Formats: sequence, C-alpha cells, structure tokens
Amino acid sequence: MQPKTVLVVDDASIVRQLCAVALMRVGYNVIQAINGKDALKKLHDIDVDLVITDINMPEMDGIQLIRSLRLLPHTKFTPIIVLSTLSQEHQINEGIAAGASGWIFKPFDANKLIETVWKFR
Repeated sequence: MQPKTVLVVDDASIVRQLCAVALMRVGYNVIQAINGKDALKKLHDIDVDLVITDINMPEMDGIQLIRSLRLLPHTKFTPIIVLSTLSQEHQINEGIAAGASGWIFKPFDANKLIETVWKFR
C-alpha cells in the first residue's frame, strides 16, 4: 500500500517543518506550500489525500484556498484541516462554511495532529 500524501500550507516554515516531521514519522509523504497560491500551483502536479492549512497567510489566505479547492474536481472531496491560532466561533464557522473538514488550534501537539489526520484516513 502506497503512503498517503499530505499538503501542509503555512507561511511559517517552523510550522510546516513540525507538521512534516510528525506526519513523516508515521508514514505520510508531505508536500509543503508557503501560501494558498503556492498550494494551488503545487496541486497542478500532484494529488494529495489531505490538506492542512493555516488561515492567515499572504497572497492567498486559507479561506480562499479552501474555497478554491472545493471548486476543483480533484480536490472537491479532499479532507482539509485548518491549523490556526484563530479560535473565535465566527472564524471557525467561516472555515467550515468554506469547506474545512476539521480544525486544530495553534500551538499544537504533534500527537493531536496525527490523531486528527487519522480520522480522515
């Protein structure tokens, strides 16, 4: 069975690296993108099984990315987990309305990240 691929989108390199290390440790392939535009560009060349995205990013934020992914045939049903410091109910509701599948708050625990990702296997 081939390992699943996760796209991690965050403008903070340390967050991308922490996610990548945690996910690779349990057998996932990880692709990294620095914002929504970069993520969409990379998704032209690869298929992913799950997306983890921040909300506050330059050029294209996470909400715009989620909306864009839900319009593309090959990512329409791909699980999308938001990884963000945003915790107000209206912000979470906006993410869910855009098409987010789940939400993890920063700072995050690697075990909680893995546990959440496994829910979408």
